[in-house]
Amino acid sequence: MTDKTDLESKAVEAPPPPPPPATTGANLFTVDVALRVLLFAAALVSVVVMSTAKQTELASVPGVPGVTVSLTAKFKHSPAFIYFVAALSVVGFYSIITSLASISVILKPNYQTLFSLLFVLGDVVALGLVASATGTAGGVAYIGLKGNSHVGWTKVCNVYDKFCRHIGSAVAVSLFGAVVLVALIFLSIFSIHRKIGK
Repeated sequence: MTDKTDLESKAVEAPPPPPPPATTGANLFTVDVALRVLLFAAALVSVVVMSTAKQTELASVPGVPGVTVSLTAKFKHSPAFIYFVAALSVVGFYSIITSLASISVILKPNYQTLFSLLFVLGDVVALGLVASATGTAGGVAYIGLKGNSHVGWTKVCNVYDKFCRHIGSAVAVSLFGAVVLVALIFLSIFSIHRKIGK
């Protein structure tokens, strides 16, 4: 009789309550949104600073003593700087789209793994764009700063100092954007790893 009573008491017991939902995934995507907003800010500042790089100076005409002409340095005069502005504009637009997507994942966490995978792929492409644009613009800026005596390229930053400061600042901010993208890639990989490890 005691065995029957034990069985009945076990059958009457309610199942244990389900564990509370994990909020770590939502927390990771909150950090993701913050980093993507930071990426947008870096891309926007880089584009604005580069596209406003302009300086006009008087320069002497080689071979004609006493004659000076007004010359203007603009970012549009270099294909490397134009590519920089285009690439960082694309990355800025990408950061807006992925920020909205990340917010939607916080609201509906069912697709966290899928979006993490898509973010990794997109972020790697964006990092490639930022790295190539930064390297290209930085290479041209370095020649402007130091020149190249082997091929006879003279430095211009001693004349166009304000213009060169704009270029250097834009390149520095884009480097920061590249670091943010690396952090985003690691965050997405960590999110995928946590999901697969369960």
